[in-house]
Amino acid sequence: MARLLLILGDQLHPDSPALRDADADRDTIVMAEVAHEAELVPNHRQRLALFFSAMRHWADARRADGWTVRYQRLDDADAAPSLPAFLARCIESEAPEAVVGVVPGRRSLMDELTETCREAGVGADWREDDHFLVGRQDFADWLDGRKRILMGDFYRAQRKRLGILLDASGEPEGGRWSHDADNRASFGIDGPQALPAPVRFAPDATTAEVIRMVERLYPADDGPMWGSLDRFEWPVTARGAQAAADEFIDERLPHFGTYQDAIWAGEAFLYHSLIAPALNLKLLDPRDLIARTEAAYREGRVPLNAAEGFIRQILGWREYMRGMYWARTDAFLEGNALDAHADLPGFYWTGDTDMACVSDVVHQLLDTAYAHHIQRLMVTGLFAQLLGVAPRQVNDWYIALYADSAEWVTLPNTVGMSQWADGGLVATKPYVASGAYIDRQSNYCGACRYHPKHATGDDACPFTTLYWDFLDRHRETLSSVRRMNFQLANLDRKDPDTLAAIGERAAWVRQAAADGTL
Repeated sequence: MARLLLILGDQLHPDSPALRDADADRDTIVMAEVAHEAELVPNHRQRLALFFSAMRHWADARRADGWTVRYQRLDDADAAPSLPAFLARCIESEAPEAVVGVVPGRRSLMDELTETCREAGVGADWREDDHFLVGRQDFADWLDGRKRILMGDFYRAQRKRLGILLDASGEPEGGRWSHDADNRASFGIDGPQALPAPVRFAPDATTAEVIRMVERLYPADDGPMWGSLDRFEWPVTARGAQAAADEFIDERLPHFGTYQDAIWAGEAFLYHSLIAPALNLKLLDPRDLIARTEAAYREGRVPLNAAEGFIRQILGWREYMRGMYWARTDAFLEGNALDAHADLPGFYWTGDTDMACVSDVVHQLLDTAYAHHIQRLMVTGLFAQLLGVAPRQVNDWYIALYADSAEWVTLPNTVGMSQWADGGLVATKPYVASGAYIDRQSNYCGACRYHPKHATGDDACPFTTLYWDFLDRHRETLSSVRRMNFQLANLDRKDPDTLAAIGERAAWVRQAAADGTL
């Protein structure tokens, strides 16, 4: 009897674990574009086009290799509305002995698909996604009994285990495990100079067909989707993704470390890699990226702070967030340690705000489905946290507008790191700052109607006002967080009249955000 090999849209390994003991003459690959997944949140149209185009290219490549592929397109007349419904339909028509798949990136989806197989009386063989360097059980073993849960400890353990960026004595190259202190430079008054343009990919016939479908099904003037498809230039095949990685390592990685926290208005990409979407679709192998980055350092083509910083993003944060997602899913789904319940302002979907930083990032997102990690954490994420937006609303927005989003990475990053809604499970302190941080790292503030140093008055920066209000409102909770002592001490230096004026201005900011007049 044949088996069904279920391949999901973010499992496009050229060598998927689901295929490794399969028989191309007997087993059938099944894949589906479904409305339920497309509409879980109001997705960016580029995100939809990226997924569907990459899926179609992968399916075509497998057919060329001799596989039978049963593929549902979103606009098929009789398309099943959800992945469980599609799988049930395939089981009924094919009568397989088993369904084989790779563990999905969303826990609830695995539960739904497992239940579909159980109801159909067919076994489900869920295989570990060995795209990742640390398995779910391996991470659970690392976590077990640990009193201190820190990404830095996890990252150090993986560097030692895998022998990455170590010297001859087994110690870290350069004498430090992290060179983050060397990776915080801003561009200065003249801005970035002679930026290398990232390689971009013009839509081929398959991608163009997908774009037309997305535009037809989700027209720009009729929601619920967002963003433009005019600048769709993402790689959608393993070959394209490798070309993007080659260009980054050769051209932009040498300066990536130094300027990875810098922002410049109108420059969306700077020295960043732009390969996270391809990596999360599994079109790239993280092992290869790490090995090539280390080789570039050892050959003298890339400085240590850049090589270590990029490797830390992959081997550190990416693997750590995935492990934490599976180990502590409920804490992220339900977490709201700061009791935040405000609605996400409408300008997060339009960019229509006088805050130059937020406006620039949102318009950039609508155009490109991309913003780098400091724009995410210290602009859009920071403002939402200071405003007190409900964490799940923030999470859904990140999933909706970013091409590289997926629940396993977005949920712990947003709810845990960005919003501190898990109470410190992921991050040891809230990532909060005033407008002065944005002024230091970018050129946004010079063209903004708000002044980054002012917390009160008509020109007060909403970030600065809400920063002090945030510290004041959450003083009791934050007093137990050791790394917040310095910020709370600065708060204590403000007299009651100043705090009262800040509170009044903060109330105005919250109302203006809700009214769309900020």
